[in-house]
Amino acid sequence: MEAETVAKAFVDHYYSTFDTNRAGLGNLYQENSMLTFEGIKTQGFQNIVAKLTSLPFQLCQHTITTIDCQPSGPASGMLVLVSGNLQLAGEQHALKFGQMFHLMPTPQGSFYVFNDIFQLNYG
Repeated sequence: MEAETVAKAFVDHYYSTFDTNRAGLGNLYQENSMLTFEGIKTQGFQNIVAKLTSLPFQLCQHTITTIDCQPSGPASGMLVLVSGNLQLAGEQHALKFGQMFHLMPTPQGSFYVFNDIFQLNYG
């Protein structure tokens, strides 16, 4: 499959799951995965899911503006950079965000998130 097709499918799955069932994101991470969310680092799929499910909002809607991807290294990984808007329930204005995923292949032929960096874009 082409990198852009894989990236788009991953992004669609990730954000639809985030918006409806954050705990369901656990199968996208492994024990060596790392998340940096607004400057706070968390490692391991259980800790990452705990971080994501403990965020101070329950309902949200991501709208994706851009998806850029590149192949990454000899292990056939992929870098995916996403920008978009995050609408929180009850808030009038959407927040702009950027998120970078470093996807690595699994022996089963899919990908897992090795690195994940999320940052709100203020201003």
